[in-house]
Amino acid sequence: MTEAIYLKDSYLRECEATVVSVKDGKYVVLDQTIFYPKGGGQPWDTGKILKNGQAYNVIFVGKFSGEISHEVDHIGLKAGDDVTCVLDWNRRYKLMQAHSAAHVFASLLCYGTGALITGNQLEEDKIRFDFSLEDYNPEVLVKYVNEANAVLGKGIPVKWYELPKEEAMKIPGVVKMAKAFPPDIAKLRIVEIEGIDKQADGGTHVRNLKEVGQIKVLKTVNKGRNNRRVYFTLI
Repeated sequence: MTEAIYLKDSYLRECEATVVSVKDGKYVVLDQTIFYPKGGGQPWDTGKILKNGQAYNVIFVGKFSGEISHEVDHIGLKAGDDVTCVLDWNRRYKLMQAHSAAHVFASLLCYGTGALITGNQLEEDKIRFDFSLEDYNPEVLVKYVNEANAVLGKGIPVKWYELPKEEAMKIPGVVKMAKAFPPDIAKLRIVEIEGIDKQADGGTHVRNLKEVGQIKVLKTVNKGRNNRRVYFTLI
């Protein structure tokens, strides 16, 4: 199984790897990778896989049956090749900033109102969150955005580590997605924003909230019974 080294260090921009297998000429499995696969509301990473000076553009990364697959734009790679992985760092870093900002906002809203997250999607230029709030009141969503901005301005450290699942599940609010259940594994990866939030998460984050900037609300939407949506961006 591919070693997902982005889970240990979100700031790695390059890594060496060996091709384990190639399907249909363009779906590449590596022994280790810095490319994040689509999942949890976070888009996949893009970049290049280099071999002997030739670049293979990574256009999609997904996880299938527990294995990370990198789709490249042309054939040529084969099992056993030694390659270099290079991230589109600007894209990745924007998504890291967005993900950490989203955790701050979601944690404050969930703890403050008892809401659960019913959907989310990170993009480079905007972030969408859906919440199970009984009443549609845009002022409530804006209130928690303002609280999040106050937190973001404090330069609070962000860290990630593994805990035994039994221990992790004792953390209040460790799972904030409605109808979400932690995977059947012995350890859970925890992302902790010191003094603000701890939750199970497999995404990439900044090391300090001072890297994020501020949240700007783009719009709020009433999506129907108990479902509210907010779009925001970072400035």
